[in-house]
Amino acid sequence: MPNYSTISEEGSSSAGGMTRQKRVRGRQKEGGGGQATMISSVINLLNTIIGAGTLAMPSAMSHFGMVIGVIVILWSGFTSAFGLYLQSRCARYIDRGSSSFFALSQMTYPNAAVIFDAAIAIKCFGVAVSYMIIIGDLMPGVVEGFDSRAADIPFLMDRNFWITVFMLVIIPLSFLRRLDSLKYTSIVALVAIGYLIVLVVYHFAADPLAPRDKIRFISWGGPVEALASLPVVIFAYTCHQNMFSILNEIANNSPGNIMGVISTSIGSAASVYILVAITGYLTFGNDVIGNIVSMYPASIASTIAKAAIVVLVTFSIPLQVHPCRASVDAVLKWRPKDVSRPPARTNSPGGRPLLPTPAPSRSDHGSTAPMSDLRFAVLTTIILVLGYTVALTISSLERVLAYVGATGSTSISFILPGLFYYKVSDPNSIHHQRLTKEDDDALSAPSSEDEQADGNDGLLGRSVDSIHSAASGSSTKSKNSKSPWRWRRKFRWDMEHLDHEFLRGAALALAIYGLCVMCVCLVMNLVGTVTTH
Repeated sequence: MPNYSTISEEGSSSAGGMTRQKRVRGRQKEGGGGQATMISSVINLLNTIIGAGTLAMPSAMSHFGMVIGVIVILWSGFTSAFGLYLQSRCARYIDRGSSSFFALSQMTYPNAAVIFDAAIAIKCFGVAVSYMIIIGDLMPGVVEGFDSRAADIPFLMDRNFWITVFMLVIIPLSFLRRLDSLKYTSIVALVAIGYLIVLVVYHFAADPLAPRDKIRFISWGGPVEALASLPVVIFAYTCHQNMFSILNEIANNSPGNIMGVISTSIGSAASVYILVAITGYLTFGNDVIGNIVSMYPASIASTIAKAAIVVLVTFSIPLQVHPCRASVDAVLKWRPKDVSRPPARTNSPGGRPLLPTPAPSRSDHGSTAPMSDLRFAVLTTIILVLGYTVALTISSLERVLAYVGATGSTSISFILPGLFYYKVSDPNSIHHQRLTKEDDDALSAPSSEDEQADGNDGLLGRSVDSIHSAASGSSTKSKNSKSPWRWRRKFRWDMEHLDHEFLRGAALALAIYGLCVMCVCLVMNLVGTVTTH
């Protein structure tokens, strides 16, 4: 009996985009697609990306210089987009609507799944707490900016009072099951960030620019300053914790549609970052600090800008609670798995189930078993209560979040997507062979008229057609490879033309890059701690 993996490798090259599109459409029907539109997916992903870190971009550019700064912003956006793309490729190996970091860990590194999900939970929890702290720090100044008499009222100047008040808004939003339900609050948050952008650009146009000797166009501040600012730019694109939820909920998960979501979100974020970085840096030069809004003179406009930051982080907290809750649930459900025991065979040689099985129930968090209402409420309550308590007791999480961001953000943005795809797409992996078999079955599946005529001979016909298609594909490959326009004809917007081995190598390179970034960030944090003390 011939080795199937050999046949599938030869046949997959000839199948091309038609094979993958058929398989994608078929998988949509198997698991049941979501209801989210492409626009709502872009809005939620973009709101996850763009946050208060936007205001730190001018300070980062002051250390890089303008030319290198723009390159670093674009490069960070490209690597983050590639991580999102690898997540979408990994989702193809999982039933439609069941994608999650936990599900991929169970397929690739089962006994390490709990570590991955714990890191994601800690990272998202830490970011949510930092947003609560920002609310408590800014709101007293916002109230005083609108009315100076507020300074005489003690509770209006109390940060704990404002954190408590805004929890009344955060709590109901955090209890929404679907990420798509937050699209309207995400629109409000994006309007807030839009106002901040307008404020920065307005002061750039109206105020006198910084002297030329305080602006670095090509030069930079040196390797130490640049490496210290690198995490600010890299972490500004972190949104990968919500990517699987978006893949589960989007109605049309075709490769082209997913690439549209990724490119639109990352492209818009990169454009905003470059605009704010250049205009803010040219306004203040090397004297710019981390929060550029605080450098503008006191006025109604700057007060509204601080209020916009509060609105932005308020509506961003539920976007952090959503993946945190999913990861905590996965950690609590985790049990050691015996990887030495081969999985039981439940399919016939034709790829059909030997026995009819009920359709798996889909969870809003991507696991195969839905989260009960009680469990959902308990986990959400625990996360919010703990976050609220930490925000009240600790006024600054800068150093803790620096370590959490260095480990958690690099893990979910670069390391995990790269390692997961490299492992699950191994040609010798049973998951990849099963996916390739679905490709060949979709390509060789007869039309409805032929199927009615052939009757029960469909299985043999598909097997013979698959072998013939593999043979024809290998024979035409050598002819077409000599054409100088071959690359132009093969290029596709949905990136389905990428060679499988090239993509696996790039995934491994992304994971290694993530490890290097993690080491650099940790070293810079240690250097900063030693310097401070």
